[in-house]
Amino acid sequence: MTSNYTSNSFLSEAKSLVLDHISNEQFGVSELASELHMSRSSLLRKIKKQTNLSASQFIREIRLQKAAELLLETEHTASEIAFEVGFSNPSYFTKCYREYYGYPPGETKAKKEEEWHTEQKNDEETKKPVTKSKNVNRYIIAISSIAIVAIVYFFKDQFASTESKANKEKSVAFLPFKNLSEDNSNLYFINGVMESSLNNLQKIKDLRVISRTSTEKYRNNPKTVSEIAEELQVNYLIEGSGQKIGNEVLISIQLIDANADSPIWSEQYIYQLDNVFELQNTIAKKIAHAIEANVTPKELALIEKKPTENILAYDFYLKGLENQNEQSEEGLHKAILNFEKAIKHDPKYANAYAQIAICYYYLDLNKIDKKYLDKLNEYSDNSLLYDSTSELPLIAKALYYINANEFRLAIPYLEKALDYNPNASSVVLILSDLYARVVPDTHKYLTYALKGIKLNVAANDSISQSYIYLHLSNALVQNGFAKEASQYIEESLKYNPSNPHSNYLKNFIDYANNKDLKALTSKMLLEWKKDTTRADITQELAKMYYFQEEYNKALFYYEKYINILATNKIDLYPAENIKIAYTYKKMGFSKKAEQYLNKYKDHLEKDDSIYKEAMLAMLYLYENLPDKAIEAYNEFSLQDDFQYWVILFMEEDPLMKQLQNHPKYEETIAKIERQFWNKHEELKETLEQEKLL
Repeated sequence: MTSNYTSNSFLSEAKSLVLDHISNEQFGVSELASELHMSRSSLLRKIKKQTNLSASQFIREIRLQKAAELLLETEHTASEIAFEVGFSNPSYFTKCYREYYGYPPGETKAKKEEEWHTEQKNDEETKKPVTKSKNVNRYIIAISSIAIVAIVYFFKDQFASTESKANKEKSVAFLPFKNLSEDNSNLYFINGVMESSLNNLQKIKDLRVISRTSTEKYRNNPKTVSEIAEELQVNYLIEGSGQKIGNEVLISIQLIDANADSPIWSEQYIYQLDNVFELQNTIAKKIAHAIEANVTPKELALIEKKPTENILAYDFYLKGLENQNEQSEEGLHKAILNFEKAIKHDPKYANAYAQIAICYYYLDLNKIDKKYLDKLNEYSDNSLLYDSTSELPLIAKALYYINANEFRLAIPYLEKALDYNPNASSVVLILSDLYARVVPDTHKYLTYALKGIKLNVAANDSISQSYIYLHLSNALVQNGFAKEASQYIEESLKYNPSNPHSNYLKNFIDYANNKDLKALTSKMLLEWKKDTTRADITQELAKMYYFQEEYNKALFYYEKYINILATNKIDLYPAENIKIAYTYKKMGFSKKAEQYLNKYKDHLEKDDSIYKEAMLAMLYLYENLPDKAIEAYNEFSLQDDFQYWVILFMEEDPLMKQLQNHPKYEETIAKIERQFWNKHEELKETLEQEKLL
């Protein structure tokens, strides 16, 4: 089962580097490539060739082999060793270990002793003379066999029950708490206790905790526990009620196993207001323990960290949250006033500064003139000054960079925020959007889209739900998961058959599955007739005719597209200008062709995307320089994370035809395709490991 890497100097060095970073869960393929001074693609090829393993499998095997050594040599628990060898999730470590060795970590010592005794016995047997077997009472054997079978089946049922519980996904949702106070003005406090307890649970990576936005719709909903759990796709639900009486808060809470539809833990608490943080921390820890979640020391410290020592400041903070959740401009201004009152009582209240910054972000959202950008920056900086190890200050600073259109600067803050709250659904959704639109990275786009749909399972209306599934299907098909994309685009259309973007994307997903260009053209023509003012569909329709070398029809739709851009004073899809130029050239309009070729060149000079070399290759083909085009495509073949559309449509482009007789054409195209599918398989493996796919 185990592999030996010591016979090869390259593999030996790679193994040594992994062992040097064995406890660092972030040390992966990219980090190993960097340490070896190799490109990621070179590392993948070399490891695959010499071990027949992917690079991530190679690293995981080394971690598991080291774990086996530690289990034999130390008295540490399996969970402790999981962290020592770079697994942040002990359950996942146990799964990988069992798959690799054939038994769980806890049985390692027993198995090794058994193997040793077997070897000793075999050695002794080889030294003994061969003798005939003696007669044995067959009746006794039969009775013994029946007893053994009965024992095996009894324990099999016991182990199956235990294993089922261990393997059950630790997914949980907080249903809105009921306010039992006679004074309805105390609702904000009960909601705040719920949200803070939810936030504490979200810090545990071993749990999947559904966002509050997904559960708020069930506040006065008559659906049963089983129905709600099925809609939210969770195994556990938390119900609670509470009231604030004078200086005390009373909370009743229960954890429900949704599959059995029965409580597995319930408790009533009476706490002084001054100890409300202890109450919230206790609730989170009790729930985590009941679900048997693995809580790391770092996560426990984050749960126990108090946001403020001042209960009055916290009270104003909770009032601010309630105003903020009204999702109106008036509510945001009220929220800012309450957060400012919180800061008066505690001038170092980092989360209050962060929430003011977040309010200013939403007040400026979708507005051309950013009225509150300076305030957003000021409050986000103050929040980080007082606490840089919580997610809210990091989110606030990221939102400043997003409003300032400095998207790349926002990403490190958002990804760091997930270190402190891996279930922060808002962060996951923002990252998915950024990697889809402004900082293109198809793999991260899909990863965060899949995480997002697991945390934001149910939107409050069918239109929003339709866009959630649209977003995910787009991410899937960009990464080559065409069949999976088909499933989710149908879900998108089920929630909103009139979604103007879903049918559009469905047509391209269908093409990814059937490769029928004429059928795609016909479908896009039908979509265009629904709204002839849409620049995206008009451009796509023109491109379909361009691919089929029907240049008169291509020009007809390209000119309509150009008019739409001029009318709306916008500039979209600058990479398409070379197709427009070639269409004009084929139709005999040389001056127009030159005009759009120059536009393409201007864009190419500014472009720093992963597609730059592919775009440069197209320019060389236009200029009839096939050798240079091949060189550029070879450079492009080293890029990571380019979209599946490149593979699907690259050879459909008429400009590529002059390259098809080049002696290196087939080899070059194969390299590009191989790079895409190697990355696809690597991504698939990672997503399956993280139980996202």
